[in-house]
Amino acid sequence: MSRAETGGAAPGAQPTDAGPFFHGTRADLRPGDLLTAGFRSNYRPEVTMNHVYFTARVDGAGLAAELAAGDAEPRVYEVEPTGPYEDDPNVTDKKFPGNPTRSFRSSEPLRVVRVVDDWPRLSAEALAAWRARLAVLRADARGEIIN
Repeated sequence: MSRAETGGAAPGAQPTDAGPFFHGTRADLRPGDLLTAGFRSNYRPEVTMNHVYFTARVDGAGLAAELAAGDAEPRVYEVEPTGPYEDDPNVTDKKFPGNPTRSFRSSEPLRVVRVVDDWPRLSAEALAAWRARLAVLRADARGEIIN
C-alpha cells in the first residue's frame, strides 16, 4: 500500500488522521459540490496546483480562507476526500517533523459536506502578520511549493 492509500501514513500503518476534514476558500460552495485540483495557488499564483489541500484543523482551514486570493467572503467547509490522500509535503517533514498541522492533499476531488459557520476568525493584526510572512516567502526561492 502507498502512503496515499493509507491516508498519509507509512505503508502498513494506520492513517495519520481520519478527519473530519476542512477546506478554506473564498469560493461560494454548497454541500455535494466538488473541489478539484488544477487551479492557481493562493500563495504562488504562477503555480497551477496538481492537488487540492485540506486539514483536520478548522482553524487551519480558517487561516487558508482568510489568505485565499479574491475579494469574496472567506469560507470554511467540512469536506471529505473522494480518493487517496497524503500528508502535505509542503509543511510535513520539510518544515515540521511529522504532521502537527494535520495538513493533507489529494489529486482527487474533495466533496463539500457542509458549510462551517463557527470557525475562529483572525484579528486584523494577525492577518496582517500572516500576509507579511507570505510576502517574504514569495520573495524567497526556498518558499517553493512541492507540487
